[in-house]
Amino acid sequence: MTGRSAVPEVIWARPERAGRGPRAAYSRADIAAAAVRIADADGLDAVSMRHVATELGCGTMSLYNYVPRKEDLHELMVDAISGEHEPWEPTGDWRADMLRVAQQTRALMHRHPWLPRLMSPVYGFSPNALRYLEHCLVCLDPLDASYGTKMELIAMLNGVVTTYVGNELATAERTRSLPWSEEQEQAMRIAYLGSRIATGAYPRMAAAFTQDAGPIDLEAVFERALGRVLDAFEPKG
Repeated sequence: MTGRSAVPEVIWARPERAGRGPRAAYSRADIAAAAVRIADADGLDAVSMRHVATELGCGTMSLYNYVPRKEDLHELMVDAISGEHEPWEPTGDWRADMLRVAQQTRALMHRHPWLPRLMSPVYGFSPNALRYLEHCLVCLDPLDASYGTKMELIAMLNGVVTTYVGNELATAERTRSLPWSEEQEQAMRIAYLGSRIATGAYPRMAAAFTQDAGPIDLEAVFERALGRVLDAFEPKG
């Protein structure tokens, strides 16, 4: 196919359009925006070169002059969403600033539910991703640690957010497919669990439920998970 290469390439190092001929009709931003619209409406599996070409009103083969591989299209999509991160003037409190970054990332993933499937360090060095990483490192200026350690912190925080949001989205998707409400299912499962605990076969589980019978505050769990990651990077004085 036109523009495809047998060796690894970074799409950002390529010209916006390969080959000769008329001036480029589309920008990478146009192509990414079309792919994101499709994914937001119909899910990531609906994103194909043919579908994006149709959305743009061009031929599928001509699209390969701009984006040689589907993986490159995914990279354009991730970069476009990375651009939705809104930087702010850091407060000087690195923990508070990184918690704000994590909350913003979580909101982005809920706005674009397909995003957790594409989270990969391979896509971490696109133009908007680099701006995001630079902002995170500015937020971490007050932390007395090497840049390598700070990059680990950012990666771990992103990992927690991606995993947590992935579970939230999967739970919501499952709930939508059921013929009963989430509350009805929870009540049924709690009743069953209570009957098992009552047998006396699980004394530690019984003690755990006696200490905290719920309901679980999922927002508080998320905050604690982030806090424990940040705790690991606190300088030991």
